[in-house]
Amino acid sequence: MTDSTRLAAGDTAPDFTLTDQDGASVSLASYRGQKVVVYFYPAAMTPGCTTQACDFRDSLGSLAAAGYQVLGLSKDTLAKLASFAENDHLTFPLLSDEDLAVHRAYGAWGEKNLYGKIVTGVLRSTFVIDEAGLVTLALYNVKATGHVASLRKKLGI
Repeated sequence: MTDSTRLAAGDTAPDFTLTDQDGASVSLASYRGQKVVVYFYPAAMTPGCTTQACDFRDSLGSLAAAGYQVLGLSKDTLAKLASFAENDHLTFPLLSDEDLAVHRAYGAWGEKNLYGKIVTGVLRSTFVIDEAGLVTLALYNVKATGHVASLRKKLGI
């Protein structure tokens, strides 16, 4: 993957419409006028992704108070996302991008080093999108543990 496919601050966030864990259609465009945190994670119900999702869940109050909505995206099936939401009491939309179109549009799919091997997969990434639909933060290859606290610090929350 080349850096040219990656988003940067000031870019227009690629729009998308995906289905959430409850079967509802969710469009990024419907969040215009609000700030949104869109994060991509490799797989529901794995240790790192559970830690990250629970950190977002536990920070929803402070993020919402600062005007941010949270959307989680993965390549998981709707059934797996529904189980993930139920098991971990996740109350924000978890969106299924099984064909990886949105992952690719955001540069969140590509080569990464996994335990010393180069593999192709989901790049754990987070994007902050402003009220006009512009990217204000594009964070690639973030760590699951401590990421939400780091993000909140960057956002001044």
